[in-house]
Amino acid sequence: MTYVIAQPCVDIKDRACVTECPVDCIHEGARTLYINPAECVDCHACEPVCPVEAIFHEDNLPRHWAHYLSVNAEYFGEAASASRARRDAVGDHPVVEALPPQGGPHKKEISFFTVRKEEAADADLWFPS
Repeated sequence: MTYVIAQPCVDIKDRACVTECPVDCIHEGARTLYINPAECVDCHACEPVCPVEAIFHEDNLPRHWAHYLSVNAEYFGEAASASRARRDAVGDHPVVEALPPQGGPHKKEISFFTVRKEEAADADLWFPS
């Protein structure tokens, strides 16, 4: 069992899920984030923090985004071979690359500020209670 990142993440990449993931199984493509199904431990930490509700358990994936289960899995097979050819290139799965820009008023309102886990641990030092 695994979690899947679907189309609402495209052109957003808020990265709150990356910060929450305890096993670092969420990786960044050029336009979206992907969950590596081989690394996901099904902990549920990423789903509630996603501001665009793009993360679903594979059993709860809406029918119109069901193909994102294979998109996430195939990305890691393609990304691994592409990284060997061009180490500095970050791309996306062909399904995501083919999508038109996913802009909209609701997506512009989302904050793009996130911190790494190490920075979050030091946050109490910045704002003492």
